[in-house]
Amino acid sequence: MRGANWKRTERARQLRQIDNDAEELLWSELRGRRLNGHKFVRQYPIGAYFADFACREKMLVVEVDGSQHTDSEDDEKRNRFMNLKCWSVARFWNVDVLMERTSVLETILAICDGRLTERVRAPDLKFLPAPGEP
Repeated sequence: MRGANWKRTERARQLRQIDNDAEELLWSELRGRRLNGHKFVRQYPIGAYFADFACREKMLVVEVDGSQHTDSEDDEKRNRFMNLKCWSVARFWNVDVLMERTSVLETILAICDGRLTERVRAPDLKFLPAPGEP
């Protein structure tokens, strides 16, 4: 039986302590199966990375990004890694979570419900479905 990885668990705990306002707001909407019964966890380890939020049942990672993520090569590398591990990735800007929360939640729900399946690269959303997704 596989035991806990204490280093990763501790790192996830540290990351949860430094949530920004947008992450905190989004977590208040996702936690406890509040989004149509979909279970999300935060700071979920995937390889060497930690997803801001993850729905394991739907293999969906939700990232909330600040301006430091603009055109980030590290984020592109991270997205490719997560896609290779069969995770779809949705990236939203902090400001959109804070100002357009309903739209962000509707988009996440559309992904979870299979209504949004195509790759999207827009100013306010980056959605990268996992390979093999319809």
